[in-house]
Amino acid sequence: MPASPPGDERRKRRLALVGGSLGNLVEWYDWFVYASFAIYFADSFFPGDNPTTQLMNTAGIFAVGFLMRPVGGWILGRAADRHGRKSALTLTVTMMSVAALLIAVAPTYGQAGYFGALVLLLARLLQGMSIGGEYAASATYLTEASARNRRGLGSSFQYVSMTCGQLLGLGILITLQHTLTTAQLQSWGWRLPFLLGALFAVVVFWLRRRLQETDAFKEESAAPGEDAHDDSTRGTLKALWQYRRQAGLVMALTLGGTVAYYTYTTYLTKYLVGSAGMEKTTATLVSFTALTLFAVLQPFAGMLSDRIGRRPLLITFAVGCTVGTYPIMTALGSASSYWSALGLSLLALVIITGYTSINAAVKAELFPTRVRALGVALPYAIANALFGGTAEYVALWFKNSGHESMFFWYVSGCALISLVTYVLMPDTRNAALSRAEAEADGESESKQERPAAAPAEAAR
Repeated sequence: MPASPPGDERRKRRLALVGGSLGNLVEWYDWFVYASFAIYFADSFFPGDNPTTQLMNTAGIFAVGFLMRPVGGWILGRAADRHGRKSALTLTVTMMSVAALLIAVAPTYGQAGYFGALVLLLARLLQGMSIGGEYAASATYLTEASARNRRGLGSSFQYVSMTCGQLLGLGILITLQHTLTTAQLQSWGWRLPFLLGALFAVVVFWLRRRLQETDAFKEESAAPGEDAHDDSTRGTLKALWQYRRQAGLVMALTLGGTVAYYTYTTYLTKYLVGSAGMEKTTATLVSFTALTLFAVLQPFAGMLSDRIGRRPLLITFAVGCTVGTYPIMTALGSASSYWSALGLSLLALVIITGYTSINAAVKAELFPTRVRALGVALPYAIANALFGGTAEYVALWFKNSGHESMFFWYVSGCALISLVTYVLMPDTRNAALSRAEAEADGESESKQERPAAAPAEAAR
């Protein structure tokens, strides 16, 4: 098959980047908007006089959504490995649209008792399944669709789109805060972002139907002869078991990153309101500004990893998070102004960029094509269910028990475990993700060996 002209290849990669990223943006918008608007709808589903208890109930449902992420990672990761990245991406956004619509129409406690909370729970479970598959499918798609020497850059757009999804949610929150009264937001205004999320997902469904499949997957699907036996086990737990060490690495390297990320994103606004005593509007603006700059940083860190490797960035993140979490969170808890809170938040997010910008590429580079999506999805989703999804709940639990600072040590401890992993694991920057890349490596090695053999041949 003749190679595509360089211009066509670049256009193809740009379209894949845009298509994969926009879909990921909407997925994570729907996922994060729940946390952003929880301060307004918590008392609609859970009666009581204690705001912290109400937030703990909504945070509990947020955490329960994470329990479905391993299920979604397994089912949709398998689908991505067997039927293609494109089909899995289309399915995940469909599920997210339905879940967002369910939350938008869920009845309140005053209308239907705890039935509304049940609808909320079911919607979060569906969102959990969707996002469990979305991470794997998008991480695999963006990494495979990128040029080999730009995988760090390509995969960084996963967190660019994730963050932009959160920014979109925060932007809508800020807009509603300035156009509606607090009473209106608590009564019906909180439903609007979920309705918008359902509509956004319909547009992305149309977009993802037009994406092209990655070359690595098409190559694997067309593997002849000696590789035919792999087809029956492609994307299965049996196949993944052969790479259990890599799966363990994914869990360990995810642990510190996911706890830190959710601490300084979804929990940050609540922490500034509940612990620092900031106004909700000011805390929201701090999060919005910090996350905007955070999104801008991702591609630069991704490009840096393409030049110096993945491990230096991961180690820098883990050291910074292990040592810096306690002083940063303590200072944030007593921040008295927008600027001081913004500076501290930015410091934390710069540290976390060492993980977020490249973790998708690192995970994808650990596995072969036939089990790559499942290998990324399942262990990552398990680590998120156990640690990322519970981070906010753990933080609120420590706060409610009067030992809030213990949560800071908890985050540092998780980062320390990941630090040990980063130090011991190999750098994955030069991994071959397809047979074509492996063959190119072989040809390169042959060329390097030929000059060394020349003198011996001349002696003969």
